[in-house]
Amino acid sequence: MQETSRRHFLAAGAAAAAAWGLPQHASAAAAYPDKSVRVIVPFPAGGTTDVVARLAMQKLGELTGQSFVVDNKGGANGVIGTELAARAAPDGYTLLMNTAGAQTLSPVLYKTSYEALSSFEPISHLCDVGFVLIARKDLPVNSLQELVAMAKQGRPLSVSSGSSMISLITEQFKKVIGAPGIVNAQYKGTAPQMQAVVAGEVDFSFDSFTSVEMIRTGKVKALAVLLPQRAEVFPQVPTIKEAGVDGMGFSSWSGLLAPKGTPRDIVAQLAQQMDKVMQMPDVLAKLRSYSYVPRRGTPEEFARLIESDNERWKRIVKESNFKAE
Repeated sequence: MQETSRRHFLAAGAAAAAAWGLPQHASAAAAYPDKSVRVIVPFPAGGTTDVVARLAMQKLGELTGQSFVVDNKGGANGVIGTELAARAAPDGYTLLMNTAGAQTLSPVLYKTSYEALSSFEPISHLCDVGFVLIARKDLPVNSLQELVAMAKQGRPLSVSSGSSMISLITEQFKKVIGAPGIVNAQYKGTAPQMQAVVAGEVDFSFDSFTSVEMIRTGKVKALAVLLPQRAEVFPQVPTIKEAGVDGMGFSSWSGLLAPKGTPRDIVAQLAQQMDKVMQMPDVLAKLRSYSYVPRRGTPEEFARLIESDNERWKRIVKESNFKAE
């Protein structure tokens, strides 16, 4: 590491430690990081979380003068990699870049060896990934209101789901609009789920913003976004609340965490550096080009988000009597 970069990083760490009520000399003495850091992504390369991780960790490495190496450990809806991170030594040299699903929903659905919040030290909430309700292009509706009316009239409708989170969102939608007869067709992955709508195998689906190009080229119709505000990528599409359906505000997120017990001064240093990363114009532009919504905040705010998401999923799973396959 260049000496100038190290001095700047340690000074930042001292300031962060002071904010946490820690002795400044303890943070400076830690000299973190003095070697490469492993960042587990519990999903295959190329997905949303992997894209965010590689972008952010490259910038974090530039700030600190050390390598933050992304290690993809996919499998079991993110559980395998998340469990691996939870078991790692809490020394700051193994981190986790995770999503809302693996972090807050999987512990509700499966027998995991980790808990959503108590097994980790939240560091930074990086971005949100929105969902959009898409319909096959030849479905004879042009708005969410028309789709809801069709469902309530008893018209046979089918929806595709490629993950536990999408299945739960679908079940919540059926409950909220009062249309339990909608058939939920299960697919092995969110990509096949979206392609099922494109091919006309199902009538609609709740997809992440990876379907932006399909919407732009007219291969599917976008009827509503599940965000509090309209999406920058298609501002003409109303939010689901604007379209008259309440209780359906859902999104996923990507965020950085450390194993429980990681020293607070290291967590504080990382949080401060990630805040700098999330203010870089090229980082913001890149995230927005993927239709991700950049976020910033403190570890405490991220912890509250994780806790509230986990509690919400517990309620939805219980109310819907949902069983993971």
